[in-house]
Amino acid sequence: MSTDLKILAFDVFGTVVDWHGSIASEAKRLGLPVDPNEFATAWRNGYKPAMARVRSGDLPWTKIDDLHRMILDGILKTFNITSLSESQIRELNLIWHRLNPWPDTIEGLTRLKSKFTIVTLSNGNLSLLANMAKNAGLPWDLILSAEVFRHYKPDPETYLGVATTFDVRPEQVMLVAAHKDDLQAAKDCGLQTAFIERPLEFGPNIPRQDLHREVFTNYHAKDINDLATQLGC
Repeated sequence: MSTDLKILAFDVFGTVVDWHGSIASEAKRLGLPVDPNEFATAWRNGYKPAMARVRSGDLPWTKIDDLHRMILDGILKTFNITSLSESQIRELNLIWHRLNPWPDTIEGLTRLKSKFTIVTLSNGNLSLLANMAKNAGLPWDLILSAEVFRHYKPDPETYLGVATTFDVRPEQVMLVAAHKDDLQAAKDCGLQTAFIERPLEFGPNIPRQDLHREVFTNYHAKDINDLATQLGC
């Protein structure tokens, strides 16, 4: 490890919190007439295409809450769910503000915070990330979002924006993520990288097949506690 490492910037959805399990549980709680796992998967599957429309200029800058609502409206039609009122749909959309952390998250982040500055680097909007942190007890030093930089990952402005925010060199920042495309993009910008294995990110029916170590990652960890151990926390 570079002794100069100062900032750990965390991807959030899937890396820090269990989006699939949280959304599937909400669908079940609401009694939606769908397979909860299929519903969670369908909602998340709209995520990257929606962001791509913003990044390409097809849509103006649109925060994730609004993109999530656009996707939700579409999948409610796809699954022929007509029983929800407008207020119930709005509340369902806010499930992304209440995602549950993985079992290792709080302890691991607290350990890392003892030695490094820990921040979010998420495509989620600021209010979403703040509400999530409050709800789940996530001990961030600072919440940074694509909303701050008006660019979604993997645009370079997001990764380099962390270094600019803290007035450090890119190599003094490490992106921590469960997604290899995110890590590759960060590495291309000069950041250090740490991969976190999340074998159940996509639910019990879709096991991940990409948990092997890559040459573009500086660290490879089973979970956030494992990363803390590797970093001497």
